[in-house]
Amino acid sequence: MTGPLVLGIETSCDETGAGIVRGNELLADAVASSVDEHARFGGVVPEVASRAHLQAMVPAVDRALATAGVSASELDAIAVTAGPGLAGALLVGVSAAKAYALALGKPLYGVNHLAAHVAVDQLEHGPLPTPAIALLVSGGHSSLLLVPDLAGAVVPLGATIDDAAGEAFDKVARVLGLPFPGGPHIDRVARDGDEQFVTFPRGKYHDGTFDFSFSGLKTAVARWVEAREAAGEPVPVADVAASFQQAVADVLTRKAVDACLARGVPQLIIGGGVAANSRLRALAAQRCEAAGIALRVPRPGLCTDNGAMVAALGAELHARGAQPSALDFAADSALPVTQVTA
Repeated sequence: MTGPLVLGIETSCDETGAGIVRGNELLADAVASSVDEHARFGGVVPEVASRAHLQAMVPAVDRALATAGVSASELDAIAVTAGPGLAGALLVGVSAAKAYALALGKPLYGVNHLAAHVAVDQLEHGPLPTPAIALLVSGGHSSLLLVPDLAGAVVPLGATIDDAAGEAFDKVARVLGLPFPGGPHIDRVARDGDEQFVTFPRGKYHDGTFDFSFSGLKTAVARWVEAREAAGEPVPVADVAASFQQAVADVLTRKAVDACLARGVPQLIIGGGVAANSRLRALAAQRCEAAGIALRVPRPGLCTDNGAMVAALGAELHARGAQPSALDFAADSALPVTQVTA
């Protein structure tokens, strides 16, 4: 495999990721998660995450280099998540990347976290089809994007107006007495449940837009559970989890397929942590096949935040001769998806 050898650094939330790719070939993907430190709070604490990144950064990069069997001097470029994300967490990664780039004399690319979630698919399925529609769903984002050219143009089609899908999973898990983070645990218990047990509301399902809303769904689940408990009846956790999960997957896949059909784009890419959800993957495959849409979803390990996705986007930019970021670029917690590089 040929192509630029790139180190990617990701610290937008609670995973410290260091990945190394050569072109579209993944050589190493080292991830250190601080999720256990946040579990007792029921959510990510920014200061705790930032301190964890400080401790994990150098070991993660060293581990990635060792796994890839390369030295830092062999790198062609370094890429780092510049935003969006938690401000303090981003600063750790950006500062480390600048230090490595300056010490090694390598070009540096500050990249957009959301665009990187799209780019990571290239490590599994090869070059991206253009144009493509991307559905990105995670704890902080639920977005539909038109991607004519990953290195230069990303067009937002829709986004959540309140809670992100992953955030709703975390909050519903708490209501059901499941651990944090909620997504994997809801997915696990839902396998034994009836997805038609409760018909929960589908926010913005028929509004004709590509936006999402999950706050009402989260509240509906909480009210249903409260009513059950007030009546002294047991809560069928598996059935409620399955019904909730089905409602989320139904909305996400319907809008994604509608966006592909409306734009005449027969390629859909799904990324982000929620893309690891088994029901979302199955329903997306079913609906895309029925609509004649080619579906690409990375394996679950590449859906969650990782350095490999940042390296993949950095390699794409470097291979195309994109201008590196200036060393004085700032981390931007609200970096718009239309801005692929800082």
